[in-house]
Amino acid sequence: MLSLPAAPVLRLRSVLVGASLCCAAWAQAALPIAHWTQASGARVYLVETHALPMVDVQIDLDAGSRRDPAAQAGLASVMAGQMASGLRADPSGKGPYAQALDENQIGEAWADLGASFGGSASGDRLSFSLRSLSYPDLLSKAVALAARQMAHPAFPEMVWVRDREKLSASLRESLTQPGTVAQNRFAQAVYGPHPYGYRATPESLSRITAQDLRALHGKALRVCQASVSVVGDMTRAQADDLVKRLLALWPSESGCQPSPAVPEVAALTQAQDLTVPFDSAQAQVLMGQPGYKRNDPDFFPLLVGNHILGGGGFVSRLTEQVREKRGLSYSVYSYFSPGLHAGAFTVGLQTRPDQAAQALQVAKDVVQTFVREGPTEAELKAAQSNLIGGFALRIDSNRKLLDNVANIAWNRLPLNYLDTWTQQVERVTAADVRRAMARVLQPERMVTVVLGASAP
Repeated sequence: MLSLPAAPVLRLRSVLVGASLCCAAWAQAALPIAHWTQASGARVYLVETHALPMVDVQIDLDAGSRRDPAAQAGLASVMAGQMASGLRADPSGKGPYAQALDENQIGEAWADLGASFGGSASGDRLSFSLRSLSYPDLLSKAVALAARQMAHPAFPEMVWVRDREKLSASLRESLTQPGTVAQNRFAQAVYGPHPYGYRATPESLSRITAQDLRALHGKALRVCQASVSVVGDMTRAQADDLVKRLLALWPSESGCQPSPAVPEVAALTQAQDLTVPFDSAQAQVLMGQPGYKRNDPDFFPLLVGNHILGGGGFVSRLTEQVREKRGLSYSVYSYFSPGLHAGAFTVGLQTRPDQAAQALQVAKDVVQTFVREGPTEAELKAAQSNLIGGFALRIDSNRKLLDNVANIAWNRLPLNYLDTWTQQVERVTAADVRRAMARVLQPERMVTVVLGASAP
């Protein structure tokens, strides 16, 4: 068994006590982001902060679930999760973690280091995240173990078969939940055949083998396409060296061929109303359509507009009309999910089954009116004040700051994006909101899903 003194864990806990105070101060000052491209093609983004002896790293790759085969929905997420199930021996035979490790030994190694590492897949990205204290003796070992875990996963068949049964059972249980069923039907209707609409099922998992995981892993790890975000206690030179060591074991390739293009999400051509029978105490109501890409030039008008419409909680129009004036729902909301493709615009609420039709009609009317007329000046100023006042909460921890830096890196946003965020919100006009919302949303062609409503 791999073992190191327990002190690293205790040191990490003491460091985390002061993290929120330090990170809150960042919101009051400029956040300079250094950016460079290594000879390998890996793009590195760094925010130096030396108040805490801590480093957070995120590596993003274009290998998210949008590249899953339709028959194997869930493949990218499964592969990311199974990378912790075992390591092959390092072919070089060098380093502190050169031997083969099973899943328990991997977990013990990370616990001994007082560090953490994990993989995940979203619709667009395959991501790896590392957190460690920056003390050289610990960080060096954490980087070595993370490099091994990314480059040499074993994907043992027996572990995958065991975990597949657990995942399948969890999915079957989730399909007894009305919220899950409604969301799945909504995604299928909004996205059609686009991979954004794929959802893992017990059947799709049954078609995934350990060999499929190995094959995807072999294609996914491309150094020349890696986007690496680093936040913490290190200089540019140290960060450059850290990234090189993290990616050193990845396959080498000559040139950097782009990955195959994924088709765009198709616009809806007509309204679609879906009624789903379901025995539940509350009816689930969803309405929406494909929205916009993250690189849309109207990102800030759409952000402010949705805050007014349904993203601002109790001060939004939807809450005022559906909850406050009519008492039809405790909670009603709207949001956009922009990505590399047009993510969904969603309006959602729960209500008594006998009130579902009325609640849906009120929500439709609110959306139609807002798209047609835009916000009032009072609504605009209130939304801007609320968003600007809450900006500090978006970067008040290492993890949140890393998420923001990774967002900048992945979407190729300006390096001063965080520094100018509040100014961008402040300069949005009511006319900007009205124009942007009218361009993106077509209320007459939206999907509606009503699950569990009473029969008329």
